[in-house]
Amino acid sequence: MPSKTFKTTTAAAAVLALGLLASQPAIAADNTSYSEAFTFGVIGDIPYGAAEIAKFPSRIQDINADGALKFVTHVGDIKNGSSVCSDEYFANIRSQFDTFEHPLVFTPGDNEWVDCHRTNNGAYNPLERLDKLREVFFDEPGKTLGATMPVKTQENLGLPENVRFTQNRVAFSVVNVQGSNNSLLPWSGLGETTPTPEQLAEVEHRTDAVLDQIRDTFSDAERRNDRAVVLMTQADMFDPSLLAAATANPETVSGFREIVAAIIEETNSFDRPVYLINGDSHVFAENQPLAEGSPWLEVYGQPAADDLQRITVDGSANATNYVRFTVAGNSSDSDDVLSWEKVPFSQ
Repeated sequence: MPSKTFKTTTAAAAVLALGLLASQPAIAADNTSYSEAFTFGVIGDIPYGAAEIAKFPSRIQDINADGALKFVTHVGDIKNGSSVCSDEYFANIRSQFDTFEHPLVFTPGDNEWVDCHRTNNGAYNPLERLDKLREVFFDEPGKTLGATMPVKTQENLGLPENVRFTQNRVAFSVVNVQGSNNSLLPWSGLGETTPTPEQLAEVEHRTDAVLDQIRDTFSDAERRNDRAVVLMTQADMFDPSLLAAATANPETVSGFREIVAAIIEETNSFDRPVYLINGDSHVFAENQPLAEGSPWLEVYGQPAADDLQRITVDGSANATNYVRFTVAGNSSDSDDVLSWEKVPFSQ
């Protein structure tokens, strides 16, 4: 699958160019599909630090101004890694999220729970922070934040943040996969030097749930004859800055191994385009990390999955834009179901 190029444009121009899409029907959580093209937006690793927190309401208004978007996804990290994981901060971000005029799908990032054991984060128990996140941001399982859009959730497994839905024969699946080796790094801020039993139990349970959702997503997509699958995570399981360490010691990414294996197996069985959208590493990227010849195949000990295209959204100091994805209509003769472009914020 060829790599995409991207262009920058203004939100206002995008609304004008895509305004005809605004009358599209709502997205459904199950089998409903429509023939029209549509767009959605993705942000991640935002806001980071006081200056970006101050700009965040304006960022949201820029996205709201893109009226053609059918939904928006925040792929995690609502704070930087060196600030306090307080209830007050969570409540503030939730109040900001409530101003989204599009349906907002949010998956937590490691900065707001996994790494909260750090002294400068408040030395919290990460699992307590995860419970608080679910209380604050997922108080109505099955509904998005912002405008309401129905989604299927894993609430029955205790993971209301894991959601999936379909639109125009494209299956979307958003799963809680974390940086810090999927939450396997020791809670050093609490004096731990190895993962605790409760930590390992949480990782096992969450990973099993993620694997179930990935497999169910592909199974349902196959049954419906969907055109593509879109997976979204916080973790960058192919972070280029970690490649050297992972090549020297694959255990540094051991928390992702089962998930990567499942994605490869399902992608190759599906034999149609699969897109993985993530944050975490803060630098926009578009590549095929599991294509033949990729060094990540040796790291994970897996065969190639050439039909997987990965897009990393800008974050942290680079979070000066959102990425607008366009899903082609059913009548498109292109093999690429998704295309994308970076849209700069107004300030």
